[in-house]
Amino acid sequence: MKIPFVTFKPLERELDRELREAFVRVFDNSWYIEGEEGTRFEEEYAAYCGTKYCIGCGNGLDALFLILKAYGIGAGDEVIVPSNTFIASVLAVSRTGATPVLVEPDIGTYLIAPELIEEKITGRTKAIMPVHLYGQTADMDVIMDIAGRHHLHVIEDAAQAHGARYKGRRAGALGDAAGFSFYPGKNLGALGDAGCVTTNDPELASRVRAFSNYGSDYKYHHIYQGYNTRLDELQAAFLRAKLPLLDQMNEDRRRIADRYLHEIKNDRLILPYVGQNNEHVWHIFAVRAKRRDRLAEYLREQGIGTNIHYPIPIHKQEAYCGQGLGTSGLPIAELISDTEISIPMYYGMGEEVDYVIDCLNRWHG
Repeated sequence: MKIPFVTFKPLERELDRELREAFVRVFDNSWYIEGEEGTRFEEEYAAYCGTKYCIGCGNGLDALFLILKAYGIGAGDEVIVPSNTFIASVLAVSRTGATPVLVEPDIGTYLIAPELIEEKITGRTKAIMPVHLYGQTADMDVIMDIAGRHHLHVIEDAAQAHGARYKGRRAGALGDAAGFSFYPGKNLGALGDAGCVTTNDPELASRVRAFSNYGSDYKYHHIYQGYNTRLDELQAAFLRAKLPLLDQMNEDRRRIADRYLHEIKNDRLILPYVGQNNEHVWHIFAVRAKRRDRLAEYLREQGIGTNIHYPIPIHKQEAYCGQGLGTSGLPIAELISDTEISIPMYYGMGEEVDYVIDCLNRWHG
């Protein structure tokens, strides 16, 4: 059996009519930027997340950058970021001229360890950016408490957590603001690049919208030296077609994850852990193994696609070499990078789940 790491085919078959109608609607309207589809999607996604505002933009990196920029964070400032995350989290900070400060994760959840945050706070710290990695939220009550005591902003990197809940509240409504990516492989994915910012802060929302549109508050009037990063009408229309199915898609991922968690019986594998108070949406099902590369080769031979999230930790990336990000030592991030392997997880998996479980149970290392 051949099983890809991810495929969009089951979802595309189910939403074929809706996606085609979305395209035709935009095409017939002949309005491709800042139109009704974008406005409607922003309203619908804000309502879904439980926030007052949603501002569309070009991608998830831009979303995080726009929030930092709107808060006035820049050269001389520091932003706390987990040490194991996709590089976009850190790039957003660097792009403002601020310095990312890496904090190690909890080895069980892979999420930033709240108990390690406070020791990294200095007089230059302006924000904490917890990343809701792999589909579950960070321990936000503790993080918000730390931020409150130190007068810091909390910016959620929610790029992998569409629909995830913490104590009943959705990702995107847990901090001061959140950045989302709608890259095609996300739980809620566009058919190209797209992103958004969610917040309950009207002033921040206004600044983010202006910065995303050439620094303009109305046509040909520019209050900031801004950027061009907007959610186009086609992607907004596609996202609107998918959004009503998001909870169903996430529930299907939980069905698959539940089977993996209960039916994979191999002491050579470390299965993921769901943190307390979390409703995981399983963007990634991350397994760890000491002989990860052997496992990847074995699964490839069985026809099973895998991925590694992420093979090189940020502080060892060439882009950040010599910048002192890992001078205090980041062994947990390195351990995860050396042992993590992601197995197939996508909407509509059926007998494929049986095959993956069987192959993993038969692996002897």
